Amino acid sequence: MEMQDLMPDYGLEHAGLHDLGQVHWNLSTPMLYEWAVRRYEGAIAHLGPLVVSMGQHTGRAAKDKYVVDDPETTRDVWWGKVNVKYPEEKFHALHRRMAAYLRGKTVFVQDCYAGAEEQFRHSVRVVNEYAWHNLFVRNMFIQMPRDREIIRQFVPDFTVLHCPNFNADPDDDGTRSGTFVALHLSKKLILIGGTAYGGEIKKSIFTALNFLLPGQKVLSMHCSANVSKADPDDVAIFFGLSGTGKTTLSADPNRLLIGDDEHGWSDTGVFNFEGGCYAKVIHLSREAEPEIYECTRQFGTILENVAMNPTIRRIDLDDSRLTENTRASYPLSHLPNIVPSRMAGHPKNIVMLTADAFGVLPPIARLTPEQAMYHFISGYTAKVAGTEKGVTEPIATFSACFGAPFMVRHPSVYAQLLADKIAGHGAACWLVNTGWTGGPYGTGSRMKIQHTRALLDAALNSALEGVEMRIDPLFSFRVPVKAPDVPSEILNPRDTWSDPAAYDAQAKRLAGLFQENFVQFQDQTPKAVLEAGPRVG
Repeated sequence: MEMQDLMPDYGLEHAGLHDLGQVHWNLSTPMLYEWAVRRYEGAIAHLGPLVVSMGQHTGRAAKDKYVVDDPETTRDVWWGKVNVKYPEEKFHALHRRMAAYLRGKTVFVQDCYAGAEEQFRHSVRVVNEYAWHNLFVRNMFIQMPRDREIIRQFVPDFTVLHCPNFNADPDDDGTRSGTFVALHLSKKLILIGGTAYGGEIKKSIFTALNFLLPGQKVLSMHCSANVSKADPDDVAIFFGLSGTGKTTLSADPNRLLIGDDEHGWSDTGVFNFEGGCYAKVIHLSREAEPEIYECTRQFGTILENVAMNPTIRRIDLDDSRLTENTRASYPLSHLPNIVPSRMAGHPKNIVMLTADAFGVLPPIARLTPEQAMYHFISGYTAKVAGTEKGVTEPIATFSACFGAPFMVRHPSVYAQLLADKIAGHGAACWLVNTGWTGGPYGTGSRMKIQHTRALLDAALNSALEGVEMRIDPLFSFRVPVKAPDVPSEILNPRDTWSDPAAYDAQAKRLAGLFQENFVQFQDQTPKAVLEAGPRVG
């Protein structure tokens, strides 16, 4: 196919871009590799992955995200710290300056889709300053068929302009810094500048879908999902914040992966928004996570901020000198156990993952539907010492719906959709702690991944149905007394502490933090859900 065949009729002038330099439309993975290496954007490591570094931004700039306050959408947006209002006139001025910045410059354009279910699919066009970011887009979204007519007729629902070397002027643009991620939901235009972190691209589209899909009665979810090889109706979804095991635990050799991060739940079942995975790879091992580990050794994978020997081109996944947030971006097709359609039926099990650094929560607990809503709205995990400057002891982190930075509507909207789905399909709900046991971080130890996997297997295979369970005195959820292939003593976290009184004090402290966090949601939360939270005093 000739190069001109990969250019659609609907051009970049519709995004306000004119007088550009060279424009590369929908290049293949090998061609993007060649451009990235030719332009010194990255280097090819042993066995083929492309290694890149990002400079100062090695993660999302959560405080630099803005949503345009326009009449069409303002009533439906959850305004506040998460969704910061941005004046429409400022957005248009920023857009004009970005367009002027790109004049005469080489850009890379990738046309793709977000959403495997065609009824709820959105077409996406991303314009990148760097070739490797265009490869990231090609990995992470659903690729367009290499059909001449489909390409010619492509019209984007959303357009993303990404210019890492273009910075906002806080005085003129009203931004917090030179970095910005600005979404205009009604114009369906997203501007990203001042950061080379690839995750901003995928999360900006995820944010847009979180606004659009609930209006169509589709629950948009920050979760991974898999399905049994033997039973296509045995679907499981895994909610969780970064570091809780969402990607790791869904990549199960005994189950087929639907996706690792973003999904919708419609009337027909679960569908992936993406075409690839974006996994944390710091300290990744072949023994604990063999499928993901192999992906770090493949052509087509992008390794972000991973250390590499410049002479022999061998990578070191244990080296965190650049950041703890080292990442691998790779297409789903790199994995051996996947669902090619990226779609499956309704979830039979819903798993909420938390890395509890206080050492309080049990390794697994059964939730009632009301408790599931409470913990979904809470979205609890914990930061530990060493992960951020100034963090010297565990800090409770609550992120509504396990993804507050990407939720444009009020959390109660997503929670009610989840409640309706649970009631309609009878899904079992579980809280799984992948954090600490035997004491808090610094005293206790991290849950062994083989124990977590064994407990998940038991939950998903119905092996915990009918087993004896105790009621937790503070949190009221049910905790199994015994489980296959797991030492019974770890199932009750109080028994793992050398000082039970210290555990009781820590548990009351964590329960109090849950209550304090939930105050902001109580006015829009049903009474039964409020009463499903922990009780102190």
